[in-house]
Amino acid sequence: MNGIAMERIPMKMREKILIADDEREIVEFMRDALEDEGYEVRIAYDGRQVLERLEAELDLIILDIMMPHLDGLEVCQVIRDRVSCPILFLSARSAEADRIRGLAVGGDDYIVKPFSMQELKARIRAHLRREQRSHLSRQPKLLHHGDLTLDLDSLQLFYKHIPIPLTSREFELFELLFMHPNQVFSREQMYEKVWGYDAEGDSATVTEHIKNIRAKLAAVAPERTFVATVWGVGYKFDRS
Repeated sequence: MNGIAMERIPMKMREKILIADDEREIVEFMRDALEDEGYEVRIAYDGRQVLERLEAELDLIILDIMMPHLDGLEVCQVIRDRVSCPILFLSARSAEADRIRGLAVGGDDYIVKPFSMQELKARIRAHLRREQRSHLSRQPKLLHHGDLTLDLDSLQLFYKHIPIPLTSREFELFELLFMHPNQVFSREQMYEKVWGYDAEGDSATVTEHIKNIRAKLAAVAPERTFVATVWGVGYKFDRS
């Protein structure tokens, strides 16, 4: 980021991944494949077990949508404010509306069954790489615009000292706008900068995340519009 010093930190050698799926054969297959890659894998077979496994720090969560007790979407809604790591949905539903719903509740990716293990590994690596880059690129630092404070060390946003819970992807999008006040970014530019040029998906994902960011900001500052839409172009951080 512009004007932010780089600070190297030790790379984690054993990333912890939680797999939540009620199909035990699929879980075992994924666990064996990911453990062969060097990941530390935790298992849950239903939504309630996911909530029980959150005591340990996790680097990534794989959530099947159709699970007993609590489905993946419900689980994501419950835990999203408690965990900032990437959440990848697995689902046999491939409709655009289903993918959008998964992203709207806080998911970072949506993988349609059946999928290849190579694809899953590639997406996991991509998400973990982005998380590592985000940590490496940040030095303990607080940035202020009016009543908003962005903590680049803890990846938190505050309004008048009130924490605003953002997912990792929401934080990256808001940080991009926050660091360039009044500069307009198109959805395509924001998608490329946050997800990367090689990511699978489309810029419509940005719209869903911006809706979530606005809703969270409106909950503490309903009179303000921090993220403005520039019709036909994109979005900007309005510092006025």
